[in-house]
Amino acid sequence: MLDMNRLNVFIQVAATQSCSEAAKRLHLSQPTVSKHIQNLEAELNVKLFERDGAHLHITNAGMTLLPWARKMIRQSTQVQEMMQGMQDSIVGQLRIACTTTAGKYVLPHLAARFRQQYPGVQIFIQPCVRQDMASRLLAEDADLGVVSSEVKENDLECQYFFTDHISFIVPEKHPLSRRDSIEPAELLDAPIILREPASGTRQVLQSELAKHDISFDEMNVLMEVGNAEAIVSAVAGGVGTSFVSRIASAYARVWGCVVEVDVDGLNLERRICIARRKLSHPNLVRDAFWAFIHAPENKDILSLPEA
Repeated sequence: MLDMNRLNVFIQVAATQSCSEAAKRLHLSQPTVSKHIQNLEAELNVKLFERDGAHLHITNAGMTLLPWARKMIRQSTQVQEMMQGMQDSIVGQLRIACTTTAGKYVLPHLAARFRQQYPGVQIFIQPCVRQDMASRLLAEDADLGVVSSEVKENDLECQYFFTDHISFIVPEKHPLSRRDSIEPAELLDAPIILREPASGTRQVLQSELAKHDISFDEMNVLMEVGNAEAIVSAVAGGVGTSFVSRIASAYARVWGCVVEVDVDGLNLERRICIARRKLSHPNLVRDAFWAFIHAPENKDILSLPEA
């Protein structure tokens, strides 16, 4: 039977390409790390690394072993967590992949409150692109996924998380800042900063503008930026105007750096969902959080996107 400690050492050496760096990460001596690798190679009767001067290079055999080693370590951790959970104690790790700007604001508040209830849980919120969400959940690289649309995958299930509200913001001294609302056609004259094409915010905006026969090709698009916070900063600096999640612009609006202007006839809302794998081993931490998000006491957190 393969030794989990040796596999963990192998993973760290593969990640750092150095026994000394792996030793620092693992708080072991370098000779101990080297011995673990030698013993694992002897046990498997293969060469896992080749040395080139001061550097190590993983072999084809090592590359083949690496994903299996990671899976075995992950499953070993999951078994320990499951056994601990059966003692009526919710403990372990929770990995949440998140694709949305609003989710990045809501999740830390919710995670902090969850930890107050379950202090034995470690929570990791990981950035993710929407195209990779399903594969990460199915590969169990993440326990939960927060995404701006339902994941269409038979082996995954989704539930509604919260509603994200998107608004049009302009610089403080922009001519439109003195208006309560504008017509969609007036957007054609406003220099605008757009999110990247894969962004959920952009897709909602594109759909709503199409109802008024407006396309991005007709608009004065200054640039595309893949980060809502950077867009808010640019608008506050007078670079242009934009559409962003209300929660991303909340502080800038409070400080008076940007002004929100209603656009008549645009329904800029999107349902944020949370997803998990349907068929998997019992995961008490994941399932506890899945139920926790809609506990009545968390209503204040889930209303943050309306700020």
